[in-house]
Amino acid sequence: MTRSVRRPAWIVVATLVLAVVLASAVDAQPIDDPKTYAGDLWSRPRLTGDWGGFRDDLAKRGVRFDADLLLTPQGVVRGGRDTAARFWGNTEYTLDVDTSKAGLWPGGFLKVIANSGFGESVLQESGALSVVNTAALLPTPNDPNTALFNATFMQFLSTKFGVMAGKLFLLDAFQGEFTGNYRTQFLNGSLTFPMSGALVPFSAYGGGVIVLPWEGVVLSALVVDPSGTTTNNDVTEAFRDGVMVIGGAKVTIKPFGLVGHQSVSMIWSNKENFSLSQDPTNIARFFLFQKFPRLANPGPVLREIMERFFPGLLNPVEPLNKTNETYAVFYSLDQYLWQPKGDPKRGIGVFFTFGATDGNPNPVKYSYSAGIGGNGAVPGRPDDNFGVGWARTEFSSKFFPFLRTRLHLGLDHEDAVEMFYNVALTPWLNVTADLQIIEPGLKKFLGTDRQLHDVDTTVVAGLRLRARF
Repeated sequence: MTRSVRRPAWIVVATLVLAVVLASAVDAQPIDDPKTYAGDLWSRPRLTGDWGGFRDDLAKRGVRFDADLLLTPQGVVRGGRDTAARFWGNTEYTLDVDTSKAGLWPGGFLKVIANSGFGESVLQESGALSVVNTAALLPTPNDPNTALFNATFMQFLSTKFGVMAGKLFLLDAFQGEFTGNYRTQFLNGSLTFPMSGALVPFSAYGGGVIVLPWEGVVLSALVVDPSGTTTNNDVTEAFRDGVMVIGGAKVTIKPFGLVGHQSVSMIWSNKENFSLSQDPTNIARFFLFQKFPRLANPGPVLREIMERFFPGLLNPVEPLNKTNETYAVFYSLDQYLWQPKGDPKRGIGVFFTFGATDGNPNPVKYSYSAGIGGNGAVPGRPDDNFGVGWARTEFSSKFFPFLRTRLHLGLDHEDAVEMFYNVALTPWLNVTADLQIIEPGLKKFLGTDRQLHDVDTTVVAGLRLRARF
């Protein structure tokens, strides 16, 4: 089907989304920063302090710069494809400019984020399709690199309406009270973002609107490049493959005076993707071309298995089947069940997310997560946080049933349980102990002896250190 035929469908969907302005989980640009960077070594919000007063002066003029170091050593202590220990790290650089404080004009906010990844991770050794370390996906999965994640400008035209455009970091789109921030909360991908968003890029050029109609309600809609990547900064290549529309609504509620949030969101794209329904001779070729940004890449493993057991199917006899549209819908909530009086940011609560997709070309049909989280809940530890969560990823029945039935590879569902406690040693230094137990969705792997071996229940132990400079 040609692009000209598909464009009307995009116009209809985009118009509906923008008209209802269904929400996005994209964070509003303004951020809550320290009132001052000054203080002694144990109380200052950043390790390097206020730079002799210069940093505070810049902040008063609307300019803030942060550099953060994130270290995430992990080890597969049982099960998986292999027991191993690896060390991964990221440095993140953030620049924020408030045009009003800078004396330029009111309502403008610039945000720039870049990230460098280094080291090695246990993504492959774990055998899991839901990544055990979200940070190791960045900037590119398990690949030391540096990339521009975000370069956006938001302009509020009134107190209730704003527009934004630029390169958007979409991985942070689902941050909540207890989940969604891999820097301080869960590390496992299935507890950081809905796995049903497997086709949503991490970073992409685009733009949209944000509406604040009432207190506690955020509505927004975005149109982004469905083929965006963290490493591609060429804006002339944006939207060559179509568009992705992201929209939804987030509402703050306070039952019995306890803070909670509920949100609904959706994505729709007219990008032409390779279909999961393929002739067996096309399966190996499919894995060469199709990528799923938010899954641990199963392609190389499955292609090796194809080469070993079905070498006669490596020569395609017909073109790859393609699909012209994809969609997904999401619902999430977090709700405090206990909070100390007068502090809306502390307490103990629960969270839940659900996502559903078309199941083709998206390899994930449904995703769920639920658990308990706490912020500043331990007496005398106001800046600590913890979480215990469970997530299930249910794969589409169209996700290559040929391989599933012939070799009993599984690919039905994957379960992950994670628990962590994050200790704030100082305002600028956090250390986290993390434990994950995963029942992998891919039940077999090809060993060095060229035979299939079971992927047993995976146990991953890790630490996380975050230092803010």
